[in-house]
Amino acid sequence: MEEWLRFSVCFWHTFRGTGADPFGFPTLVRPWDDGSNSLENAKRRLRAGFEFFTKLGVKYWTFHDRDISPEGENLVESNRYLDEIVDLAAQLQQKTGVKLLWATCNLFAHPRYMNGASTNPDAHVFAYAAAQVKKGLDVALKLGAENFVFWGGREGFHSLLNTNIRAELDHMATFFKLAISYKKKIGFKGVFLIEPKPKEPSKHQYDYDAMTVIAFLRTYGLEKEIKLNIEPNHTTLAGHAYEHDIVFASAYNMLGSVDSNTGSPDLGWDTDQFPMDVKNATMVLQVILRQGGLQPGGLNFDCKVRRESTDLKDMFIAHIGAMDTFARGLKAAAKILDDGVISQAVQERYSSYKTGIGAKIEEGTTSLEELEEFILQNGDPARISGQQEHFENMLNFYV
Repeated sequence: MEEWLRFSVCFWHTFRGTGADPFGFPTLVRPWDDGSNSLENAKRRLRAGFEFFTKLGVKYWTFHDRDISPEGENLVESNRYLDEIVDLAAQLQQKTGVKLLWATCNLFAHPRYMNGASTNPDAHVFAYAAAQVKKGLDVALKLGAENFVFWGGREGFHSLLNTNIRAELDHMATFFKLAISYKKKIGFKGVFLIEPKPKEPSKHQYDYDAMTVIAFLRTYGLEKEIKLNIEPNHTTLAGHAYEHDIVFASAYNMLGSVDSNTGSPDLGWDTDQFPMDVKNATMVLQVILRQGGLQPGGLNFDCKVRRESTDLKDMFIAHIGAMDTFARGLKAAAKILDDGVISQAVQERYSSYKTGIGAKIEEGTTSLEELEEFILQNGDPARISGQQEHFENMLNFYV
């Protein structure tokens, strides 16, 4: 199971989350955190983080650059702070054996990014974001990151009245091309991943969902350089089923990693809850099993304990519960695939494409004239049931 379930703890929610929300002050008081933005406090948080990773037994972690290190007055100072923290992170990784699943840059929180980073109408901001990513890639290389993620929370718009969408998308593509060029220059072997999300904080984000991102990558010739990191909570915000983007990304060999969380479908925002639904986990693990695993990606718990879950043990219980959920999902998914009943039923639905005119359609060797002649000779097609309820009952047999 360990080979399939490459669990990771995210640093931002787990060690920077305070429980604050738009209507209330922080509720999560941690004994290692004095609330300051000092380097010493950053180091205490990092040491506490690695203690948590090792006690939990998780072998991977993830972070944004500004999660682990404070932002300075300028880029030079920020980079100096980051270097000091990264030196400590390297020591802790070596001591504990915990590896970096992926790193990313926070290109959305600072006021300079209020109108976007790579899509900002101000080239000066574009340049700053590029410089920050350059440093982020240096850090990822030093810490042996297996992936590098881009999440464009501000890469979008609030109004089309003041937005040139073609220019912004062209600039975003250029940004990725520059990052790819630098990645190759320094010898970083990690996989680049884009994480789709439809909205929040932007009204509309350019990386809306999996198919939108795949279309963007193919439009700009980037599909061989970048894959997708799918967060199911983002998928449901786009109006899709929990597993939708994972299925679509995998179908086009673009699934690189998963931010394993969930949301509340009855709410319209990103709640980043721990995944506790075995059926959802089963649907996800079926995809991962079929594609032969997620390596070098993993299952990153981009989750936060609830504002009301204030005990330290809640951090452990939440992660353990989520890991157990995916373990049960893995067992169910493996049984489904081993039995082959559902997959065989799906194959039978499409069996008409294996012979005759169906095979010609599949091969692309037919024509509209030939298809018309086929209908004239064979008449209207029969009505064949999709048997949705039967498939749902078959899934329930395993979960």
